[in-house]
This record gives sequence, structure tokens and C-alpha cells, in this order.
Amino acid sequence: MAQPGDRRGLVFAAIVAVLAAVGLYLTMWPDSREPAAGQEQAAPRTTASPVVPATPLATASDAPFDVYAYLPMSKEQLAAAADLAERFLAEYATFRHDEDPAAYVARVRRYTTADLGNVLARTLTSPGTVEQNRDEQVVSTATAKVREIRQIEKASIVFVVTGTQQISQRSGPRQLTEDYAVTVSQLGTDWRVFDLQPASDGQEGDTQG
Repeated sequence: MAQPGDRRGLVFAAIVAVLAAVGLYLTMWPDSREPAAGQEQAAPRTTASPVVPATPLATASDAPFDVYAYLPMSKEQLAAAADLAERFLAEYATFRHDEDPAAYVARVRRYTTADLGNVLARTLTSPGTVEQNRDEQVVSTATAKVREIRQIEKASIVFVVTGTQQISQRSGPRQLTEDYAVTVSQLGTDWRVFDLQPASDGQEGDTQG
């Protein structure tokens, strides 16, 4: 039969082995008092030390977080750019077959840089596009809503804008919803649409135009 002193040594070794397995270091000495005659020495009882939470590296401030302080533009500038992107896309996707193509282009060019305006003018007034819309008697009315900001540079922003068209035509009415990447660049104190692409194609912001 193991003696009390032997049991204390075994218990001590087992505890140290368990603590070592979780990476803790502990020094423990058995009770030096001898048991009373005729009584068995009970194994020493251990209690886990309370876990002291680590001091947080940072604490929340009572002041509201101002995300605009970390952007290269003011809240008002960002809102103006987003509004321009929405109005441009709605104007671009709103047209009718009996409208003068030149008038349609003039409406759209009010929102764009000169270069993009020239590109859109060639597309929107191409004989194939004009004839197709007239043959089908297409009338499109559109709305647009900014869904997210894809990229922000010092003088340009790429918005993902959802355009929704309500279209009537000879073959029957339909609704078309599509996401576009609209790059808006700052020219002086004003904003202009620099580029328009399907959102799936992506764009890089550019301040030139």
C-alpha cells in the first residue's frame, strides 16, 4: 500500500504534467505537516486561479466615429458625386424612339467629361441603334440608385450604381435591372462622369478627363 508521502508525490507530478501541457508554469510544494497517527493523508486540493482579463489595447471613445475624417473629400463632396452618378445613369437609360438623337446626346453630355461625351455621342446616334429603337418603338424610363462605393481616390470615385429600366416596345413590356460601375472625377469644384462600364467589368478610378 502506498504511503501518504508517496501519494502526495504522485498527485504533485500529475498536476505539474497537466499544467505543463497547456503551457503554464507552476511551483507547488506539498504540505509539510505529517498526518495524525492512524489517519490517512488526503491528497492536496488545488483550486484554479481566477482568470484575470488582459488589459484591452484600446477602448471605445464616447465621441462618435467620423469616417469622413479619413476620406480625401468632405461629406458634401461625396454626396454630390453620388447624386451625379445616379442622375447620369437615369438620364442615360431614359429615352424614346421618337426623340431626336442629338437631343438625347445633349441631355447625357451635361453630366460627362468631354471625352466620354464624345464616345457616348457616337454610340447613341449610330444608325443601327437609332433604327432598332424606331423599329421596336422603344420607350425606356429609368431610375438609378448607388449600391456601393468601389474605390475612392483623391479626385475620383467609382460607384456601383443599379439602373432599373421600365421598357415598352412592340414585342411587349419588360423590366431590365443592371449594375454599372460609374467613375466620377472632380474637375475644379465640379464633378463629371468620366467612365461607364458594366459593374462586372470593373474600373480603375482616374482623375483625368
